[in-house]
Amino acid sequence: FDAIWISPIPLQEKEGYHGYWPSDLTQVNPHFGTNKDLKSLVDNAHSRGMYVMLDVVMNHMVPRDGKFPSGAVPFNKEEHYHSCSPCPSSCNIEDWNNQPQVETCRLSGLYDLNQTVPFVRKNLIGWVRNQITTYGFDGLRVDAAALISKNFWRDFVKNVPVYIVGEVENGNVGYVSGYQMPKGPLPALLNYPAFFVVQDVFAYKNTMWDLQGLNQDEESGFGQMKYLGNFVENHDQPRFAHLNADVQSFKAAMTYSILSIGIPIVYYGSEHNLNGGPDPDNREAMWTSANYDTTQPLYQFVKLLIGFRKQNLLWKEDQIQRYADESFYAYSRGKALVCVTNVGSNSPQLKYTIAYHPYSVGQKICNIFWQGDCVVVTSQGVEVVLDNGESKVFFPSN
Repeated sequence: FDAIWISPIPLQEKEGYHGYWPSDLTQVNPHFGTNKDLKSLVDNAHSRGMYVMLDVVMNHMVPRDGKFPSGAVPFNKEEHYHSCSPCPSSCNIEDWNNQPQVETCRLSGLYDLNQTVPFVRKNLIGWVRNQITTYGFDGLRVDAAALISKNFWRDFVKNVPVYIVGEVENGNVGYVSGYQMPKGPLPALLNYPAFFVVQDVFAYKNTMWDLQGLNQDEESGFGQMKYLGNFVENHDQPRFAHLNADVQSFKAAMTYSILSIGIPIVYYGSEHNLNGGPDPDNREAMWTSANYDTTQPLYQFVKLLIGFRKQNLLWKEDQIQRYADESFYAYSRGKALVCVTNVGSNSPQLKYTIAYHPYSVGQKICNIFWQGDCVVVTSQGVEVVLDNGESKVFFPSN
C-alpha cells in the first residue's frame, strides 16, 4: 500500500471511540496517543514512501458531558449551530430527499455546525490547515460531505491544498457526481454508487449486467473517475462476510474493485475476512479479532492484487468492458484481462470465449493467481474457464 487513512483525531465525547463525535478540536484523542506519537506515525510513514490521509469531521460537534454549547471547543455558542426551527420536531434529518433539511438539521442528534457563520467557517478551515502543517498529512477524507453546503466546500478546497476525497453516502450517480469537479466542489469522492452495485452483484448474486449499467452511468456522470475511491467494505457498512460468508464471492468483489478505474481502498481486516455486522460490530479490534497472520491465503490474495496493479501501472490504462452476461463479467486495463463471476464456490464450471480482447493471435497469457494456468489466444479469442466461482486475471506471459 502507498497510503494510510486514519480515524479523526480530536478529543471525543466520552463514548466516541470511533472519532466521529468531536468535542474539542484543539486536543488530540488520548486513546490514540499523544501529539508526538501522531507526528512520529506520519514521519515514519513518509520514510517508507507512504502517504497519510486524515479523516476530518466538520458537520457537527458532540459537547463533553452533554453541556451544550459550552462543552464544545472552539464552537461554544448557540449561534455556531443551525437552529432547529426549520427542522422536524426531532430536529433530526428525516427526509433525505430534502437537501435543505439534510444540510441544516441534525444527524442522529449530533449538533449541526452552521458553516455560514464566519467564525465557524474560518476556524474549521484554519483547524484543518493547522493539522496539515503540524503533522504533515498528505490528504483528507471529509466526513458527511453531503450534509454541508457546496458553497462551504468550494471555499474549503481553495484554502486546503491537498488531496481531498469526500463521503457522499448515496447510490445515485447523478446525486453523488454533483459533488465532484467540474460539476461540484470536491476533487474526489468515495465511489458509493459502485459500492452498492458491487455488493448487490457479488454478495447477493444480482445480475452482472448491473456492472455494465454502473460503468455506463459513471462514465457519463463523473468528471474524473480515476480519482474516485473504490471500496468493498468500510466502517459504516456491514462487512461483506456478514452478508455472504463465501470467500470466493468476496475475492471476486475485491478483484473487481481493486483493479477497476479509481483508487482502491481496503478497510482493515478485509484481508482477514472479518465478518462484523452494522456498526459497532464492523469496527472490530484488529489484533484481538483477526488472529493476524500475513501468510494466510486471503492476505496473500489481496497483496498480490495490489502488487500487480502497482507493478503494471494499471491506473494509467483505460478500463474497457470485454464481456458481460448474467453470471460473468470481464474487462481489460492495458494488457490485463480481469474475469470475475458471481456464482460463488461449489458452482458448476463456467466456460467463455472472449472475442473482443487486447491481445494478438498466438499470444500466451497467464493467470496471475496461478502461473501454470495459461492460454494461447486463437482466432476465436481467449478461452476462459472458471471453477468453483474463482476469479482470474490474465497477463502476457513475458
